[in-house]
Amino acid sequence: MKHLFIINPFAGKGGGVAYAKEIEKHFMKSKELGNKESYYIEFTKGPGDATEIARKYVESDRCRVYAIGGDGTLNEVLNGVMGSSSSLGVIPAGSGNDFFRNIGDTVDSSLLYRTINGTEEYIDVGRVNGRYFLNVASVGIDAEIVANARKFKKYPMFFGMSSYIAGIFYTVFRYRSFNSIININGMEHNKETLLLTVANGKYYGGGMKIAPRASINDGSFDAYHIDRANPLKIVLFFPQLIRGRHEGFKEVEHFMSEEIRIRSEERFLLNVDGEIFDTCEAAFNIIPNGLKMIVPLKTQIDIMYNM
Repeated sequence: MKHLFIINPFAGKGGGVAYAKEIEKHFMKSKELGNKESYYIEFTKGPGDATEIARKYVESDRCRVYAIGGDGTLNEVLNGVMGSSSSLGVIPAGSGNDFFRNIGDTVDSSLLYRTINGTEEYIDVGRVNGRYFLNVASVGIDAEIVANARKFKKYPMFFGMSSYIAGIFYTVFRYRSFNSIININGMEHNKETLLLTVANGKYYGGGMKIAPRASINDGSFDAYHIDRANPLKIVLFFPQLIRGRHEGFKEVEHFMSEEIRIRSEERFLLNVDGEIFDTCEAAFNIIPNGLKMIVPLKTQIDIMYNM
């Protein structure tokens, strides 16, 4: 079996780089025990590299591919792996690491070992406008917040959720909802859209529980639509969103669907696992059991926690 580790040295605070030596140590010990598995370590140099690196390896042979970085790195690797028989694992080393919360509870010194020896389980994959995603895609104010949060991440005092919260306050008094047509399960609805979130996983924004009911293996999206709301209401809304308690707001509509489409005469930003695109239409569809995900072995703490 081939093991490919794709490391983004720029993710988070650069913590992914330290894994290179740990990987080498692991496979040296494994070789001493008679195992003949091969491994490769590749570092990304810029946007899009992770996709191209993954694609190059999986085209020639089946691999266990590991994304070492943040959610953006994971998304890039996913888009290189899809369509192959290879499996995908994640070792979080970014600022948010939201998708990992769906498959693992503990980040500790044993995570590398537990992931390399983890089991492969099928999970769903989302696709929007031809791009695959594992966690959450959204349009509206959220995408604007993500774009602005990226600006705050450049400053040392903003990290993880703090950059996202800064993005909220920067955006909330500037952004206005837009008129849209949303197709849900074949039915069209005229909406005034502040936010549309299409979720495969539960978390985004550095731990915000945007989709408390979501499952990565139920064959459906959990989607939330929020119509027009005044800025103060939005500010009050976000603390509840962090805790996954936002479904009680009258402005929040929850629905489940395998296919969702939104279009508008106005252009809007589209957020795909933290990557931002500009468009006037977004078509989402779920791919049930679309990916073999490497799920890390549980620690004793995890086992006790989940009993």
